[in-house]
Amino acid sequence: MKTARNALAPRYELDERARLSFVRDLRRYVLDELARGLRGDYHAHVEPKLASRRTPTPQAIHGAMRSRDSFRFYSALRTTSQDMLYQYNRAAIERDRERLRVTAARLDARHRHTGSLRLRSDLIVPRSVSAIDIHLMPGSYHTEYEKDDLTMGAVYENRLASSTFGLFGPNLDDIGRSIATFVSMRNPLLRPRAILDLGCTVGHNTGPWKEVYPQAEVYGIDVAAPCLRYARARALSQRRAIHFAQMDARKLDFPDASFDIVFSSMFLHEVPARDIPKVLGEAHRILRPGGLMLHMELPPQNQLSPWDSFYLDWDGHFNNEPFYRGFRAMNLRRIVVAAGFNESNYEQHVVPSLHALGPGAWRAALRSHRTVDGETGRLATGVRWFCFGASKSQ
Repeated sequence: MKTARNALAPRYELDERARLSFVRDLRRYVLDELARGLRGDYHAHVEPKLASRRTPTPQAIHGAMRSRDSFRFYSALRTTSQDMLYQYNRAAIERDRERLRVTAARLDARHRHTGSLRLRSDLIVPRSVSAIDIHLMPGSYHTEYEKDDLTMGAVYENRLASSTFGLFGPNLDDIGRSIATFVSMRNPLLRPRAILDLGCTVGHNTGPWKEVYPQAEVYGIDVAAPCLRYARARALSQRRAIHFAQMDARKLDFPDASFDIVFSSMFLHEVPARDIPKVLGEAHRILRPGGLMLHMELPPQNQLSPWDSFYLDWDGHFNNEPFYRGFRAMNLRRIVVAAGFNESNYEQHVVPSLHALGPGAWRAALRSHRTVDGETGRLATGVRWFCFGASKSQ
């Protein structure tokens, strides 16, 4: 199914397009060429010294690589290019703020009975969001500058589009689309009535669940009102009936046993370790017997080589993601079982990118045995997504 155009796409001027094109190429160079050079420097000069004393750990590799010129250059260019992406996208969005607000209001008025948006002025945004400019994004997800503001939602989406080189697909929804399609193929008798996306930001990975399961009521929750306003307008402009609500995943405002699928994408690693059991426990509570909980994340530390784990941990050190490394160090099976799921129902998968392969090659890739490796979750051609979770016992 072809997705309708997003009516909230910013209107870049020619010089802004040129700048963004340069920064996209710079980031691709950093994540491809410089990353290869970084790895080569490690294998040639650092690994032999570490291996002579002990089996290297990601922490030991980090300590040794911090002083290497290759790592300093890589890190400096990566953070600088990310800051440039925010600057160049933000300029266009600031200039276009009134049109975005008016467009969102018109879409809501025209499609008032399509999906819904429920915001809570009394909701306290957790400090794990409000006190941190996550991903180095000035203002984080939640900051509002005026009534009915959508700015941070627009900034988030367009920075993501500029920094992922088309790997997430033209609608930035490859994670949701790949995993929802995988679930439907793996469970052909599943007929969900209600699906929930936790920490949905702008709903880019929420929408595919509605396309794969059109009969289901699909919900997306987040704590950030600007992202939810943007998500609502984005969904309406793409003719998707989705219900968005401002809600804390640690305490969901839904009845027991009210959902058939609970999903998240790149959300849990933004949650403090002490709160993850609450999030998983809430997912267990609201699932119907036989329902499925599935979280897309980067692979855990214990399933990757020390080098690959060190490489993924860069964000935890330098990208304002303080809970990232703590989450990746968790035993996923253990925390799922602690949330109330039966251990025998635990599952994890490596799902190839549907956008990268196309339907035919994607089905063939699913039939082959896929395990976690250094390419899982990395922004590279042919990316594969890691997900884990469990079904709730009948």
